[in-house]
Amino acid sequence: MLKKLASDALGLSDIGIVVPKTEFDKTESDDFVMHESGEVIYFLIKTKADEYCFTNKALIHVDGQNAMSKKRLLRRYDFAYHPITDVALETAGTIDLDVEIKFTIGNVPLSIDIHKKFSTEIKDLYKVIHTISVEMKENVKKYEIAQNSLGYAAQSIGKIESREVTPASSFEEITRFSTNWLLDQKDKYVKKDFADVFELYIND
Repeated sequence: MLKKLASDALGLSDIGIVVPKTEFDKTESDDFVMHESGEVIYFLIKTKADEYCFTNKALIHVDGQNAMSKKRLLRRYDFAYHPITDVALETAGTIDLDVEIKFTIGNVPLSIDIHKKFSTEIKDLYKVIHTISVEMKENVKKYEIAQNSLGYAAQSIGKIESREVTPASSFEEITRFSTNWLLDQKDKYVKKDFADVFELYIND
């Protein structure tokens, strides 16, 4: 008991391990993965208190208050609605037991300590998270350009049609086209599934 309390006090219990693929189905996180809709676990980190489950569609965080408590709080961050920023990796020093990967998802900063024996695997995870972050930034810019392009087009049409009355049917057609076009652009640039990125860097 004293050993466990000392471990908590020193923060050693928060040092995670990388769960092998063969053990994914034995974790709490697996119960919350939407396998029915094609969601797949690619990377899973487990500490005594928490689990960080990276799927092709989201980060699932099974959040424990501490290593001694059985209470868990499930947090799900879908990539389509929670952009990743500020990705960093802190490697282990000579006497350090862990490496640390840091990033912000949505507006939530996360810092995960992992035992340094998993340094190779964490470097691969860093590549994944960094690549997703960059792709998200580029897609935001492309979507903004698409929105601006539609605005410029609408202004041009407005100038031409201001010389004569625009029939209601034309207005409806323009509105319908604009809505469908924006929805198409959103589907194109608001990416929901990053399986391609995980498969590029994560080796079985």
